[in-house]
Amino acid sequence: MSEKEPVHPTRLISDPVEAVEYLKKIYEANTAYLRAAFDSFSGEDAHVTRRISGRYPFIRITTEDITQLDTRLSYGFVSGPGTYQTTVTRPDLFANYYVEQLRRLTINHGVSFEIGVSNELIPVHFAYKNGVYLEGGLDQMHLRAMRTVFDVPDLRSMDDSIVNGTYADSGDDVRPLALFTGPRVDYSLHRLRHYTATSPENFQNYVLFTNYQFYIDEFVELGHQLMSATNDPDERAYRSQYSSFVEPGNVTTWNANIEVRTSEGMAPSRLPQMPAYHLVRSDGSGITMVNIGVGPSNAKTITDHIAVLRPHAWIMLGHCAGLRNSQRLGDYVLAHGYVREDHVLDADLPLWVPVPPLAEVQVAIENAVAEVTQLGDYELKRVMRTGTVMTVDNRNWELCDHREPVQRMSQSRAIGLDMESATIAANGFRFRVPYGTLLCVSDKPLHGELKLPGMADRFYRERVDQHLKIGIKTMELLRDSGLDRLHSRKLRCFNEVAFQ
Repeated sequence: MSEKEPVHPTRLISDPVEAVEYLKKIYEANTAYLRAAFDSFSGEDAHVTRRISGRYPFIRITTEDITQLDTRLSYGFVSGPGTYQTTVTRPDLFANYYVEQLRRLTINHGVSFEIGVSNELIPVHFAYKNGVYLEGGLDQMHLRAMRTVFDVPDLRSMDDSIVNGTYADSGDDVRPLALFTGPRVDYSLHRLRHYTATSPENFQNYVLFTNYQFYIDEFVELGHQLMSATNDPDERAYRSQYSSFVEPGNVTTWNANIEVRTSEGMAPSRLPQMPAYHLVRSDGSGITMVNIGVGPSNAKTITDHIAVLRPHAWIMLGHCAGLRNSQRLGDYVLAHGYVREDHVLDADLPLWVPVPPLAEVQVAIENAVAEVTQLGDYELKRVMRTGTVMTVDNRNWELCDHREPVQRMSQSRAIGLDMESATIAANGFRFRVPYGTLLCVSDKPLHGELKLPGMADRFYRERVDQHLKIGIKTMELLRDSGLDRLHSRKLRCFNEVAFQ
């Protein structure tokens, strides 16, 4: 083990690719130094008293004037003259993302990039990409010494003040360049492994959320079907866009239409809290699906962490209570507004902040419904209704005194009620991730049709497969529409950071 932390001088680099390569060099050297030091410490050297630290690399730009910008874009520029900086992590994982963000800054501002080593300390836990439980093999003597020798995660460096618009300037006139700092990203990458039992590397840029396992069962069946070989040339071309299908435990099935390879990974002994499944494309623009379970707390938890991966869109596919007598079991609800009674985001995104529908996502969902159902124009209104969705945090709301909640439902013009959709949409708004909701009516409690097994059987059989196909088609339409159209200016605040 080297006695000293690696030294990397700050460099001024004009080429985005070269800048990211230097970020990789710094990050790999500094994390390797920490891993080697911890391996030595845990093996024999518990009496080390000197502090052993590694630091995150940074990106910094300085602008002296406002260049003429393409005002149609929602990212890639800063709000005015000044110095902007962010610490970064895992440049191997985020290489394409960083290159694209820096490329936009070059086009819009003509700047070069200062790349160097920041003062932000890397917690030793975050030096291990695979989420190793470092304390697991230490005795009491090593455990007592560990926090004297190494830096550990510090919650003060992992808040969401930049995202929430509550960031306070440090007084040195350096403004944020990105929504998340290096430690905040690392924290979420490790939590994603815990909650989903899959690696962050497998997450794709288009994410579907559901609250029922049988949607996942259909997605798994579809994933394996797409990985199987076919002699039909059109079907083979379609399947070949996806290189693999990944399940919890990073169990990977490779596409036999591209190359015959043995499956990899090992399924966990039990499913994690929110298992994730990934239909992978080589450029990362495939589809991830997560079973978030029931409730707004889970919805907030998983979107808090997936947000650091900067997905291009996420959509909720789930069930809801139909609130209008004219609705039928199995009808679709396309949310264009939300009543937020989930409460988990009240402190981060006040209730007076509107969560608007995003035209690009709304149109893609409606077109996908039309294509899959083979219905159009006026006939489409028979199976899909657009309106307000109310999201609540009480699963047994039906047992409350009905007068007051039913009045709010009527006043808000709500047509559906669930426990996750507004949370996912609000966090999409908060994190600048394009969002949408397509729900399926599974019960009508205000009209005597409760969610009971006998009542739901026919609905489950007939609608799950179609609903999932609509979700996948929506994501493919969004992918084909182009990112410049998808990332909306409606999600920018006044002094927005440059990174999308």
